[in-house]
Amino acid sequence: MSLSIVLARAQLGVQAPLVTVETHLSNGLPAFHIVGLPETAVRESRDRVRSALLNSHFVFPDQRITVNLAPADLPKDGGRYDLAIAIGILAASGQVPAEAVQALEFIGELALSGTLRPVPGALPCAIATRDAGRRLVVPQASGGEAALAGEHVLAAGSLLQVCADLHGREALPVAQAESSTGPIESRDLADVRGQLAARRALEIAAAGGHNLLFFGPPGTGKTMLASRLPGILPALSAEEFLQVAALYSSAGLGQPAARPFRAPHHSCSSTALVGGGSRGGLGNRAGAGGGGARAPVAAPGRRQRRAARCGPGPALRPRGGGSLAVAAVRRAARPVGAQLPPGVARGAHPDRPGRPRPHNHYRTCGSAGVSQPRPGGDGHARLVMCGGALAKMRRLNPDSTD
Repeated sequence: MSLSIVLARAQLGVQAPLVTVETHLSNGLPAFHIVGLPETAVRESRDRVRSALLNSHFVFPDQRITVNLAPADLPKDGGRYDLAIAIGILAASGQVPAEAVQALEFIGELALSGTLRPVPGALPCAIATRDAGRRLVVPQASGGEAALAGEHVLAAGSLLQVCADLHGREALPVAQAESSTGPIESRDLADVRGQLAARRALEIAAAGGHNLLFFGPPGTGKTMLASRLPGILPALSAEEFLQVAALYSSAGLGQPAARPFRAPHHSCSSTALVGGGSRGGLGNRAGAGGGGARAPVAAPGRRQRRAARCGPGPALRPRGGGSLAVAAVRRAARPVGAQLPPGVARGAHPDRPGRPRPHNHYRTCGSAGVSQPRPGGDGHARLVMCGGALAKMRRLNPDSTD
């Protein structure tokens, strides 16, 4: 038949929407057109696919080839559609059975020799394919992370291996899940000397999921305390690990070894913190954890803290259920689950730099914090709490003073 339909997956943040690759061979002058809002990398796949087919000893059709990537209003970028386009051309020209590709989805970039190269976001694609009840063919280098979603992922090293499986000659192996590759940082709260009130606040925040605000001069220990919050949080559950691993897979960061901790610079923009842009990139908050996977994010500035809580003004929209919708990116809603222990420089208003700090600010902002040392005190930072964290601390320790 001169028309074939092959399924693939796009990458939109941590989502993997379905893309239908329709290939049609017609009479006329030889040409190769790709439609469906492709970007430059997708349009360049024409040369990669042609060379890969010829070097794999297949016949490249000497006809007019039209490839449609549906839906047409979804932007397509990257080389993840190379394998699906090549399989679509082979199925339309009768070189592979068209019925064998109906229960499969394909992602992967083709080299000129026909070998498959890894693509980012393989794990979100595997999760979406599992929910759809189909099997996913991925490059062998991406099989380790994609296999975390289940045993429906097949790993292939080249285009020839995929075609051999479609002809029933040699079945593709099931991808094996890889172990965590991220660095393991051992930061124990027991290493902190003093700071009893701040350590108590960390324990309450870890137990109840409260946000924190560390306020004090340089050297007080704000970053030191915030970086030890993951050590007292519970270990990632299987569902939380899958959510964090999907975020890491979309960002190309490998696999997390433990609950992540993010410490962005105080000058980073709101987009760098929560993600966004024309491509819907992931930010530091989204990179920390998704959905129910709480992870500390140190957001030092007023704009960064506001963006991490609910989004910077009209560009971001807070959503229920631990997700964040980026209005500047079409259909981009990503899960986020962050616990904020930011630090603020001495002498500045926590929400208005350069303005004096009101005496009762912490009792109205719903945060917990460490303020500058009292005059003539012991030189340690003083804990100031309010909201649910302060009420819980009073219930747990009624003999303590504010």
